[in-house]
Amino acid sequence: MSPKPALFGRKKTTRPFKDYHAQWLHTLQATLLPLLRRSLSSDHHLLSTHVESLHHHFQSYYQTLDAAAQNDTVAHLLHPTWRNPMETPFLWLGDLHPYTFTNLLRSFLDKDSDESSSDDDVSCVSRDFLDKPWHLTTAFRSPSKALMAKIDQIECGLRLMAPALVVRYRNAQAGFVEKVGAEWEKCERGSAAAREAVAEAATAEMEELVRVFVDANRLRSSVLAEIMGCTSIYQAALFYQGLAQFLVGFWDCELLREFELCKMPIY
Repeated sequence: MSPKPALFGRKKTTRPFKDYHAQWLHTLQATLLPLLRRSLSSDHHLLSTHVESLHHHFQSYYQTLDAAAQNDTVAHLLHPTWRNPMETPFLWLGDLHPYTFTNLLRSFLDKDSDESSSDDDVSCVSRDFLDKPWHLTTAFRSPSKALMAKIDQIECGLRLMAPALVVRYRNAQAGFVEKVGAEWEKCERGSAAAREAVAEAATAEMEELVRVFVDANRLRSSVLAEIMGCTSIYQAALFYQGLAQFLVGFWDCELLREFELCKMPIY
């Protein structure tokens, strides 16, 4: 069940959602990903169930983000302090850029395309036979025209919608700054009307940022749903395994420690 928005008040926003994210990630790492790996290697009759579970896990996460988005919480959600420094470059309007999903899917297609065109293709196939089942090895080989067309369609939609959301985000901020600049001198003189105008501008900005944030989440959610709908069960399983490993990998203790040691000094 998704947490109620009331849990995310101004003073409690960061900590409760940090806890929720940690619990969500722990479930992904400790329960859902191992079950998917097991069904990929042996329990094939449960593969569909475990892929659906992972898909639902991501969908419920974005639904919870939507429920948490309020005027006094959206700033925290757009700039989440609970994400670590390695994740930050991949964040867009509070979470993963939807292009991350399509790029991951294309990485499977590109990998198989490279292997199929290599000179030692026979030896690659032989190694794959030994490493994993044939239906997984060939899941993305010779993808259907329908799949390729659907990926192109998804990416075309992202090229239209993602920049539009960024424009709305910037316009909301610019409008607020402009209003504050126009009324600042009057506020300094103690004008109640000017203070009320600034407060109204702040409310309008927050309301628009909530709408932008929710639309960004729905875009992420819809891209995952479309990928789920256009791939086979084996393709979807490999995709969600890759996505889960990608997110879990950011929290590898050794990797984080190496990242901290590699920080460049600021002069």
